[in-house]
Order: sequence, then structure tokens, then C-alpha cells
Amino acid sequence: MKILLVEDDDRIAGALAEALTDRHYVVETAADGRAGLDLAEAFEYDLIVLDLMLPELDGISLCRKLRDRGDRTPILMLTARDSSSDKVIGLDAGADDYVVKPFDLPELLARIRALLRRSSTAGTPLLTWEKLQLDPSTLQVQYGEVPLNLTPKEYGLVELFLRNPGRVLTRDLILERLWSFEGDIPGEDTIKVHMRRLRQKLRAAGAPNDLIETLYGLGYRLNPNLQPPV
Repeated sequence: MKILLVEDDDRIAGALAEALTDRHYVVETAADGRAGLDLAEAFEYDLIVLDLMLPELDGISLCRKLRDRGDRTPILMLTARDSSSDKVIGLDAGADDYVVKPFDLPELLARIRALLRRSSTAGTPLLTWEKLQLDPSTLQVQYGEVPLNLTPKEYGLVELFLRNPGRVLTRDLILERLWSFEGDIPGEDTIKVHMRRLRQKLRAAGAPNDLIETLYGLGYRLNPNLQPPV
């Protein structure tokens, strides 16, 4: 299961991310609302744990934006406010549950499990292009019938391409989406290395050489000529 944690308190974010990772969840973090919105729009998550008070974009506004765009990802809201009116505002904005800080970790983890169980029954649509397929619910990628053993960054590249079908992804955009939350952002050569390794794995699984096109001076995209007609 993949969880997005949007929390600007480094101490809380670090402790909660560690606890979730220890329980075998895949956790990605954002320290402000705008970064959290960018991640939520670019990738698929099974759950979003969202602080109410955030810089750049507050949690209520972020939640509303996601719901207005049709995103039904379960949202667990965290807040230091314990009034019933604040809870109503959060739930009316589209949050599925509401936990007050300081929270009891076992209770919070139980609520996370409950939301994940509830959402898992609805199923998650597969992402596909030609014979390339990604299942967000299991984090599995395959080409045809061949499963691909990808690194986290290679998985992120595949997901980014499949969520932006036909779009040219510039190197700056790829760096921003996949590396901006790690502190130092690497150079463009890093993208070239990861793209080369990803293409090698795709070719080994039987994919055509031009499944992912390089548009020199612009970026990369999935080859539109290989997408089967609907």
C-alpha cells in the first residue's frame, strides 16, 4: 500500500513515516500543501494523511481541490484543533477521517488500516499503454505477461509516463516530480542513466525500442503510434 504523508512538522513526519515504513507501507512525504497537491496529481496513492495547517496551501483547500477534480483517494486529516466545528469543516471538505494531535500512534495506525480496508474493496484501475501495465494497488509493473523488477525511481518514471499519456515530459519536470523531495536535485545525466536502465528492462521483456521516445531538446513521451485504438 502506498501512502502520501503531507506534514510540515519534520519531527511528526519523520516518526510517522518511520512507523508506517516499519509496517511495510510505501511512504512518500511532502512538507507543504502545494508539494502535496503536485504529488497527489502525479501519482496514485492508497491513502493521503494530511495535516490541516500547512504552508503554501492549507489542508482544507488541498482536500477540496482533490475532491473537486474527482480524486476519491481516502484522506485522513491531522490537526491540533479539537473543536467540533473544525472537524465538520474537514469532513465537509471531503476528508474521510479526522485525528487530533497529539495522537496515539496505535489508534492512528488502526484508523489507517480501516480506511485502507474500506477503499480496497472498490478496486483501482490499471494504467496501461500498448502492452505496458501498472497496477497501483499492488505496485506491480509488467510488459505483456513479463513482470518487471524495477527500482523505486524506475517505477516512478513508469507511473509518471502512464499518468501523463501522450504528454512530453521535460527533464526539469521529471526531476521536480521524482527528486525534489530528496534535498539535493541531481543533474540531467541522472535521468539519462535511469531512462537507459528502464529501457533495457523493457526491451528484455519484449517491448519495442521506441516505446518511450526521446524528443531531443524537449524530453520524453510514450510513443503515441504504439497505443492501440480504443
